[in-house]
Amino acid sequence: MLEIKDLHASVNGKEILKGLSLTIRDGEIHALMGQNGAGKSTLSNVIVGNPAYEVTQGVITFNGKNLLEMKPEERSHEGIFLSFQQPVEIPGVSMVNFMRAALNAKRKYLGMEPMPGGEFLKTMREKRATVAMDSKLASRSVNEGFSGGEKKRNEIFQMAMLEPKFSILDETDSGLDVDALRIVAEGFNKLRTKETSALVITHYQRLLDYIKPDIVHVLIDGRIVKTGGPELATDIERRGFDWIRQEAGL
Repeated sequence: MLEIKDLHASVNGKEILKGLSLTIRDGEIHALMGQNGAGKSTLSNVIVGNPAYEVTQGVITFNGKNLLEMKPEERSHEGIFLSFQQPVEIPGVSMVNFMRAALNAKRKYLGMEPMPGGEFLKTMREKRATVAMDSKLASRSVNEGFSGGEKKRNEIFQMAMLEPKFSILDETDSGLDVDALRIVAEGFNKLRTKETSALVITHYQRLLDYIKPDIVHVLIDGRIVKTGGPELATDIERRGFDWIRQEAGL
């Protein structure tokens, strides 16, 4: 599904990613762990096409297509979704209008007719129930006045509506209490299929107790220096990252 080869990327003239390579296949859940400044969020921003980040070397292909040649909205329409660390508020734009515009833009890109209003509202109700989202939140402006947990749940609701092929959860556990984390993770797990994949970016194992990854990677100084199974996250929780730095000679 997603293949990254020798990726180098900079922001404001400073190189952050320094030769990162990663392959994620259909149906796989990968976790990316690392300390602050390692380049985790830079990677997610590069994948979705944030113009503030400059790719200076390397290749990213998504289902056989050159991702770096696509505009951000094209990447979204192709099936890439990013759940932000800090979801933004959009005052004056209702969730209903926001989601209908986003969904129909994707349908237009795929050569489909706009979804009829009645069908859209029915779909919205069904997806809202999947992630246990309060109906009152869906009628308000996007994220306006939402708590941290409500914003993150709203992100998973948007993912449910858009049905992406590949999702990036960028520190979705940040700022969540245990109950909110469990609810958000359960919503994500309900949306998993054999055809969809995800990259879960986190500092801690606690999110991975709910979202079970197939493969865990450690990112240090812009490169993946260690890859293993779920037990690697347990080792990091117990021992930190210094032993990995030493093992990699950093």
